Amino acid sequence: MTIFPNPIAEIEEKSKLLGINLSEIDLDSITLPQGEDFGIPSDDEEDELRQEDIMEFESGLTNAIVVDNLPAVPKEKFDKLEGVIKKIYGQIGVIKELSMPKDPVTMASKGYCFVEFNTPQEAELAKERTNGYKLDKSHIFVVNLLDDFDKFMKVPDEWAPPETKPYVPVENLRQWLIDEKARDQFVIRAGPSTEVFWNDSRQLKPELVHQRNHWTESYVQWSPLGTYLATVHRQGAAVWGGATTFNRLMRYVHPQVKLIDFSPGEKYMVTYSSHEPSNPRDTHRVVLNIFDVRSGKLIREFKGSADEFATGGTVGVSGVSWPVFRWGGGKEDKYFARIGKNVISVYETETFTLIDKKSLKVENVIDLSWSPTDSILAIFVPELGGGNQPARVSLFQIPGKEELRQKNLFSVSDCKMYWQSSGDYLAVKVDRYTKTKKSTYTGFELFRIKERDIPIEVLELENKNDKIIAFAWEPKGHRFAVIHGDSPKADISFYSMKTANHTGRVSKLITLKGKQANALFWSPAGRYIILAGLKGLNGQLEFFNVDELETMANGEHFMATDIEWDPTGRYVATSVTSVHEMENGFNIWSFSGKLLYRIPKDHFFQFLWRPRPPSLLTPDKEEEISKNLKKYSKKYEAEDQDVSMLLSEQDREKRKMLQQEWEGWVKKWKQLHEDEKMERQMLRDGEASDDEEESSYEAKEVEVEEVLDIVEEIVLSEFDQNS
Repeated sequence: MTIFPNPIAEIEEKSKLLGINLSEIDLDSITLPQGEDFGIPSDDEEDELRQEDIMEFESGLTNAIVVDNLPAVPKEKFDKLEGVIKKIYGQIGVIKELSMPKDPVTMASKGYCFVEFNTPQEAELAKERTNGYKLDKSHIFVVNLLDDFDKFMKVPDEWAPPETKPYVPVENLRQWLIDEKARDQFVIRAGPSTEVFWNDSRQLKPELVHQRNHWTESYVQWSPLGTYLATVHRQGAAVWGGATTFNRLMRYVHPQVKLIDFSPGEKYMVTYSSHEPSNPRDTHRVVLNIFDVRSGKLIREFKGSADEFATGGTVGVSGVSWPVFRWGGGKEDKYFARIGKNVISVYETETFTLIDKKSLKVENVIDLSWSPTDSILAIFVPELGGGNQPARVSLFQIPGKEELRQKNLFSVSDCKMYWQSSGDYLAVKVDRYTKTKKSTYTGFELFRIKERDIPIEVLELENKNDKIIAFAWEPKGHRFAVIHGDSPKADISFYSMKTANHTGRVSKLITLKGKQANALFWSPAGRYIILAGLKGLNGQLEFFNVDELETMANGEHFMATDIEWDPTGRYVATSVTSVHEMENGFNIWSFSGKLLYRIPKDHFFQFLWRPRPPSLLTPDKEEEISKNLKKYSKKYEAEDQDVSMLLSEQDREKRKMLQQEWEGWVKKWKQLHEDEKMERQMLRDGEASDDEEESSYEAKEVEVEEVLDIVEEIVLSEFDQNS
């Protein structure tokens, strides 16, 4: 970017240096040699050049920032200051040009500079990150976009009261929760289109709410409580809200963002990007930003190599575990943690700094998991020293970092932790080596978190050599299910952490033998579960009632890749995404396994139910409603009956319309037949009318006898029988 100086001011400065008094010179008497202008434009050229200058100046406005409150340094320190500025802003984007004006007399810097980036997004990000940056005690950056100066110049010199604008109410972001029909929403992506629907099970079809093409360049994601719909773009992420309008509420600038993650209470958003190294020997560079969701303000930034963020969790992009940060403290979003090399770093969101300003040292830690409801952190450390130091699972109370419970584990090959949704129990699946170390077997360590001293119970299957295919806790309950054995005919066992006689002992409820299932999907309200056979098992579905220990229905969604319950536990969506080239689309089922409707969609990518926030009712109130459900249900049963009658009436009207259409078609062709009667007689040379022709034919009934089968039997006479 080129900053054009004021020509008159420049001439005045140079005249002072040369000791020339411009007021004593008759400028009109100065003549120039023919064809020479010495760089001074003529009057007729000046407007055109100035317009070109303005166009060139404005072309870089959106890409550039002005950094004020820099130190005014002498000529000797100019290069050093310039290097500091390049280092600060080079971490944010590619600096196209850096211009730092100097005093023409002293040649010292003037205390501000212009920085031009490759893209407007980088300039905006630089403003957000460095405005208020403290270089030292006396110099705190004041950063503005160069584009903003045009706005500042238009500010009138005299104050005038602002124009009063009429109040325009915005849409309530929770409006969708009070739908008159108590419906839920879902979002789908298919081809270039992203669509939000109501699930209208009464009408047996979805109702379109909002649709946009190219709404996202990557994927969409609901926030955990359903308030926002997030979209991912090359420039960053954005959130949208409402029940029908889905206006954009906020943008979060993060070039080349690949992944996003919300905190459980929706207060914060984490964005992630990785960048190819310039040197092939180097690893990917990772950038993680944490934004305030409502204000869009960047709160904290983390940078480093991909190796620094590759420990624990599932692999995301470029070998980085995702999510990098695990949120704790329930829906209040008090803490977040990440695994480093031999440390666990726990941050508090009040200051976004480490608790006690230091990390928790845990040698060789490879996994951590927060309680869903409490500030309890569970960590796993594998065996060390060839088995001399056993593996262990430890529970820590945050923020005090007090160890609440520890369990040593021996001969461990792998370990995985599963929290129950209410935080009452923690199941640790432990794969152990046999004595020969040629094979492994699996057991469970069950922690009762809410009981005194956190007792631990060991559970081993009847056949401990069975392979564990899947494990899942019942939400808001005390039961869990395990798929074990060999696929495709595995066994499924249900267990309870509570029984009538032994409240503190796990007990088996039932084992279902030989089921075609490799995945478990509990209803969000508990009680019901889907035993699903995905991938190689071609979408086998069994809807099971765990209270009654009986199968409600069996179904199939051929080639199904995903299954998701709606947040109320009333409906289930099964889908086939573009992982498969054929059969793309989704089906909606009732909780009991009745197929309600099918929607085929080519190039189908995503199906996501809109989450609901937790109920405001107390558990006692929910139990009271459950007991008196018949009283409350009368109103809805009447509405269902009205809808059923309406659907029946619609069916009758449709049949009536089809019948009328048919009768009209028959009448039309009968009339045409009648109109062509004379023409037909002429073609027959008048020999016979239609009636005579028809009467010349007689209908006769013909009986046809056909041999169907022949059976030969030998009948013995009485003599033969006696003999």
